Amino acid sequence: MAAHKPVEWVQAVVNRFDEQLPIKAGQQNTHTKVSTEHNKECLINISKYKFSLVISGLTNILKNVNNMRIFGETAEKNLYLSQLIILDTLEKCLAGQPKDTMRLDETMLVKQLLPEICHFIHTYREGNQHAAELRNSASGVLFSLSCNNFNAVFSRISTRLQELTVCSEDNADVHDIELLQYISVDCSKLKRLLQETVFKFKALKKVAQLAVINSLEKAFWNWVENYPDEFTKLYQTPQTDMADCAEKLFDLVDGFAESTKRKAAVWPLQIILLVLCPEIIQDIAKDVVEETKMNKKLFLDNLRKALAGHGGSRQLTESAAIACVKLCKASTYINWEDNSVIFLLVQSMVVDLKNLLFNPSKPFSRGNQNADVDLMIDCLVSCFRINPHNNQHFKICLAQNSPSTFHYVLVNSLHRIITNSALDWWPRIDAVYCHAMELRSMFSETLHKAIQGCGAHPAIRMTPSLTFKEKMTSLKFKEKPTDLETRSYKFLLLSLVKLIHADPKLLLCNPRKQGPETQGSTAELITGLVQLVPQSSMPDIAQEAMEALLVLHQLDSIDLWNPDAPIETFWEISSQMLFYICKKLTSHQMLSSTEILKWLREILICRNKFLLKNKQSDRSSCHFLFLYDVSGGGTSQISLDHEEMMRCAPGATLRKGKGNSSMESTAACSGTPICRQAQTKLEVALYMFLWSPDIEAVLVAMSCFRHLCEEADIRCGVDEVSVHNFLPNYNTFMEFASVSNMMSTGRAALQKRVMALLRRIEHPTAGNTEAWEDTHAKWEQATKLILNYPKTKMEDGQVAESLHKTIVKRRMSHVSGGGSIDLSDTDSLQEWINMTGFLCALGGVCLQHRSTAGLATYSPPMGPVSERKGSMISMVSTEGNAETPVSKFIDRLLTLMVCNHEKVGLQIRTNIKDLVGLELSPALYPMLFNKLKNTISKFFDSQGQVLLTETNTQFVEQTIAIMKNLLDNHTEGSSEHLGQASIETMMLNLVRYVRVLGNLVHAIQIKTKLCQLVEVMMERRDDLSFCQEMKFRNKMVEYLTDWVMGTSNQATDEDVKCLTRDLDQASMEAVVSLLAGLPLQPEEGDGVELMEAKSQLFLKYFTLFMNLLNDCSEVEDESAQTGGRKRGMSRRLASLRHCTVLAMSNLLNANVDSGLMHSIGLGYHKDLQTRATFMEVLTKILQQGTEFDTLAETVLADRFERLVELVTMMGDQGELPIAMALANVVPCSQWDELARVLVTLFDSRHLLYQLLWNMFSKEVELADSMQTLFRGNSLASKIMTFCFKVYGATYLQKLLEPLLRTVITSSEWQHVSFEVDPTRLEATESLEENQRSLLQMTEKFFHAIINSSSEFPPQLRSVCHCLYQATCHSLLNKATVKEKKENKKSVVSQRFPQNSIGAVGSAMFLRFINPAIVSPYEAGILDKKPPPRIERGLKLMSKILQSIANHVLFTKEEHMRPFNDFVKSNFDAARRFFLDIASDCPASDTVNHSLSFISDGNVLALHRLLWNNQEKIGQYLSSNRDHKAVGRRPFDKMATLLAYLGPPEHKPVADTHWSSLNLTSSKFEEFMTRHQVHEKEEFKALKTLNIFYQAGTSKAGNPVFYYIARREFLRSFVFNFPLDCSISPRY
Repeated sequence: MAAHKPVEWVQAVVNRFDEQLPIKAGQQNTHTKVSTEHNKECLINISKYKFSLVISGLTNILKNVNNMRIFGETAEKNLYLSQLIILDTLEKCLAGQPKDTMRLDETMLVKQLLPEICHFIHTYREGNQHAAELRNSASGVLFSLSCNNFNAVFSRISTRLQELTVCSEDNADVHDIELLQYISVDCSKLKRLLQETVFKFKALKKVAQLAVINSLEKAFWNWVENYPDEFTKLYQTPQTDMADCAEKLFDLVDGFAESTKRKAAVWPLQIILLVLCPEIIQDIAKDVVEETKMNKKLFLDNLRKALAGHGGSRQLTESAAIACVKLCKASTYINWEDNSVIFLLVQSMVVDLKNLLFNPSKPFSRGNQNADVDLMIDCLVSCFRINPHNNQHFKICLAQNSPSTFHYVLVNSLHRIITNSALDWWPRIDAVYCHAMELRSMFSETLHKAIQGCGAHPAIRMTPSLTFKEKMTSLKFKEKPTDLETRSYKFLLLSLVKLIHADPKLLLCNPRKQGPETQGSTAELITGLVQLVPQSSMPDIAQEAMEALLVLHQLDSIDLWNPDAPIETFWEISSQMLFYICKKLTSHQMLSSTEILKWLREILICRNKFLLKNKQSDRSSCHFLFLYDVSGGGTSQISLDHEEMMRCAPGATLRKGKGNSSMESTAACSGTPICRQAQTKLEVALYMFLWSPDIEAVLVAMSCFRHLCEEADIRCGVDEVSVHNFLPNYNTFMEFASVSNMMSTGRAALQKRVMALLRRIEHPTAGNTEAWEDTHAKWEQATKLILNYPKTKMEDGQVAESLHKTIVKRRMSHVSGGGSIDLSDTDSLQEWINMTGFLCALGGVCLQHRSTAGLATYSPPMGPVSERKGSMISMVSTEGNAETPVSKFIDRLLTLMVCNHEKVGLQIRTNIKDLVGLELSPALYPMLFNKLKNTISKFFDSQGQVLLTETNTQFVEQTIAIMKNLLDNHTEGSSEHLGQASIETMMLNLVRYVRVLGNLVHAIQIKTKLCQLVEVMMERRDDLSFCQEMKFRNKMVEYLTDWVMGTSNQATDEDVKCLTRDLDQASMEAVVSLLAGLPLQPEEGDGVELMEAKSQLFLKYFTLFMNLLNDCSEVEDESAQTGGRKRGMSRRLASLRHCTVLAMSNLLNANVDSGLMHSIGLGYHKDLQTRATFMEVLTKILQQGTEFDTLAETVLADRFERLVELVTMMGDQGELPIAMALANVVPCSQWDELARVLVTLFDSRHLLYQLLWNMFSKEVELADSMQTLFRGNSLASKIMTFCFKVYGATYLQKLLEPLLRTVITSSEWQHVSFEVDPTRLEATESLEENQRSLLQMTEKFFHAIINSSSEFPPQLRSVCHCLYQATCHSLLNKATVKEKKENKKSVVSQRFPQNSIGAVGSAMFLRFINPAIVSPYEAGILDKKPPPRIERGLKLMSKILQSIANHVLFTKEEHMRPFNDFVKSNFDAARRFFLDIASDCPASDTVNHSLSFISDGNVLALHRLLWNNQEKIGQYLSSNRDHKAVGRRPFDKMATLLAYLGPPEHKPVADTHWSSLNLTSSKFEEFMTRHQVHEKEEFKALKTLNIFYQAGTSKAGNPVFYYIARREFLRSFVFNFPLDCSISPRY
């Protein structure tokens, strides 16, 4: 369009610009500002090619806007902003006006634009807050207009001059003459103006003459200031025509000045005209002056007299001062070398001028303070440029007792010196750097007075560690200044801050000062500026203070903070500033906080530039205070804690280190702790801006995260550590930063993205925790205000404004401290919603960190629940966290789920439902589930009856919606946390409650939603935790099928009938998902045989589904006949029929054994539809791969076999999920039985080593010391004891029986006593002889033991090797953070410095050898007990042997100390023996697996243990496992198998060869092992016959074996080994 229709295209752009002006579009926000700026830039660029079109369009817009009638303060402000935007655009377009503009364009500008511009200049009203800015902007337009269109402007002025020559005095309009003050004037244009004035001056009326005199002077300064080179050239090469015009006008004006009043009016112009005549100035400086120039000399003489006070009139004195200042100012634009005469003229007047203007005792005043100040500034600047070394007037202005006007003049003069474009001969500001200390003192005093006048608190230092010479607290301000004084202080303060902004060196300079003093003065300066930033009563000063601080953070400025120690000073001062500002931001004590955040972003950029420049020098700073440890499951600071940081920083003093001493370096880092605090506070601020309702604030905060990451990148590059040690959540911060660059689709979309990123934050830090807690406090306050609205509205006569609105912009929080809230302001509620989402999304990371209790390869510790260290079982429930802020927040959310506020109740409920369901951190799911469960459980009385109330129903409905959203929403990380708390009880209670709601429309809708929730729940089955899944699903099927039976075809209303069918459909879909792979499980304890009960239950459901199919068929026939609306119902019924068929298929597929007999007859049913349905069901179950082998006779045995396989299943990392879970939950009273079962099962599967490794590793990990290792009655100890007993019996028999029989029967030992305790000796016994005897026996036994390593059973070698490895090689990642830092290699080695092989010896003697020595009869080694004398000796010998094994000497028992030499001498021999039996582990294939025969009793014992502890195992696994670690969850398989098997007490003996056994007896296993029966061919043959089974015990406690007598070949079988058991025939 731009190419083909340029006029229409330009007009469209202009129209868009017009439509988006505030006067039409309303109050501006971030998006409209950006759009307006874009349109403005577009028009400026277009004007370079289509100048006339753009200017014409803008002129028309300005004209229309000026003619608009407005009402109200808001409309007036929008009008003012619109006019400023238009004028600014016009100025920029005119400044770029192309040179080839046609004459026609000039005419258009004069006729259309110029009158509109003049309107702003002529209608200036003194005191109007907007008029001054509009006039300045309009004058800028006029200046740009006159640059290229001077003729048009000059024509208007010339015409007005001509009119003023003929008009009457009363009708003289001089407004156009005033345009001279604003137009662009160069040398030639000034000549034209002078010539025109000379030509018409006499004819002008008096008022016009005065206007011309005033305007021409300002036109002159426009020329000099914009074209200084032309003026300078005038003195290098005088221009006669310019001088002639100036001289003529001088004479005309001199003739006009007949009276004192007129002289005072014309003297300033006359001195200017004289300056334009350099040759005349030289002539009148001579002693002899021509007659024609005498009036000029006389003028100068009168000027001097008046300046000295001899003019006779105060009016002339004031005018003389003005004229002399103009002369001084003009002389500064002249090079001294070009004309020294004018400088002599200046020097002849400047002393009197200074005395007149800068007299503290008699200040100069003409009644117009602004004009006086401007005059003094011009004088001071000019004097500095003339002679910078004559600074007496500087000292006067700097003096503390000088008037504040003098201070103001000095500061503004310095600012002008710095900011004006300098000529070559102008002196630099460096000459004033020596006054930096006085200027800082002035700043401190003024700051204190200004803040005191505003009623604010006096300035407070951010740190007590800095020492200053100029203490602000030493200023003596006894009385609060008046409002007028406060105003003057504010003006002075603004000027001082601008001065810092212009040249920070002027106040940073510290010549000849030591490092600490320099840093102190810098800190005081920056502290003062920082304190101005949040000053809402001084917005202009606050804005300028931010700019000044930004300049102070530039590279060159930071180096001046303390040149002796730039890095340390930077960290301390900059961090204090950051901490203070962020603290104010988080407490919402700042107006325009978004603008402050933008400024803070620039500060962060400057900080990073400095760090990058000095990153090598930064090595001296104390980085360790910044580091986090992000290993394992949590995040922690790995150096000083918060209290230590607060202790070490404030009292330290900075000093320069000598020789880079570490002590000096550490001392130099006193600022480092505040760095940690500043970074934390910055994180808090950025986090809390994320829930702002202002999109711009959110985007700016997100972009700031990038600079945090950049700082971490720089610092980790210096220290060569991971960036995550500086910023644990670095990756998420970078994502925040990247999102900030994207164009958002709106506020809701942006908040959704923010919450998604918040959920990805993994590591808790001080920053995100504090941000969450602060936000929670504000959220609680806002919630109370919302719930109490309108009760909290202010009293009558007061306006309850929104807490989010401010005078300038909406940037402060709604909850920043107000006592009321206005819900008519949508931002108030939106901010509350944003806060709610923020708390939901970030809440997970703020939960109290829980240390992981074990490695991935190990299960948590075994032992009684009360004794388990770090067991996750105690952490499954979150009830213990009831008082944590996160828990309170969840509780509050649950109450708001049923909020019934009349105005916003629906909005609150809707948003809570969506935010909790869609945005909640997955880590909070377990807490939410438990709290929902507890709340819903209160909807039932003690008898289980439903407490039906409207609020309870509303809560249930909300819960259903939340759970469905939560399960539907596959949030990242949800799978990990969904299973940490069971939802079975809650879901069952939901169904129980909804069942009683009846069949009203709302109740049907709730039931339908609940069915949909059940379906979604089953879709997420693999991620959820079920403690008793089969029982739960069976109960859910029972409940949901009741709804199908109770609601079909009962309604008469068509709408209700449709809803009813929808419920049928939803119910059946839920039932389909529930029945998938579900073995039916009847209620226990009904006295009916299990298979019969399952058969009856199957028949019940199958009959229901068949009836539903018939129902569908009948209704379909009716629908086909009636047509119309019924067709929709027909489609519903087709879907319902499909679901019903699926339900029947799933039911039969999982229960073929109990259901096939009921369903097979349908294949021969007389009804064709029924037969077709059966065939469809049969087809589906075949497609599903139904296992018909469950119909085989061996099905039960196969299921038990699968149960054993499941328990012995091992994961990829060596974990044993079911076995270790069972070990954690079985009561200690059943540990003996469990130890026997586990060892038997795992050995039969050749996995004993893996069992022992898991058990022993956990035992070692939990042991307090080496001495307590395997000393208690833990499960690991019992497993070890059982292994020793089963596998070591033959070894002990061979080893100990000969030795014991020798001691008992040999003649040499017949009368020997072994008693060594003097208190127990008989009179005839000798202690020394007894000691020798005991030592001799012990030595014999010990040598026999250590020489038997070749006979040591391979199974026991495996046990000892496993124990040795578990003791030596505990994994490194179980070490603490400190141990990791110290590069420790073994957890046990760190805790137990003794040799790890000692654990093997200690356990072997304690649990294996010594019990057999002390009690040989009980161990089966001897046929009868040894004599008491021998028993005593054996007991004492076992003590000695145990000491050798433990590698310790006797200390407590005095009578055993004589044996210490023997004990010590055998340490090495014992160690070699232990290493021999523990160093190597025999291969699994080479080991005889003595327990490869698994008795029925062990399998049934396993069944009973699993069944009785099924729920506890589920809870344990849900809290402790990785769902993906071992494929499909082992617990699910176990639950399915147990459901098929049923409870143990329902197992009839005759059904299988598996039978019951005295489950506490292990004699059979011992017998089989001792005689190695499993190796005999007879046993193998007998086993294959399947004719024996085992049931119960005899009266003697022996196992009873039954055989099947009808097997004829039994007669030919002959036993050839002894069997201590009873055998009974069975027929």
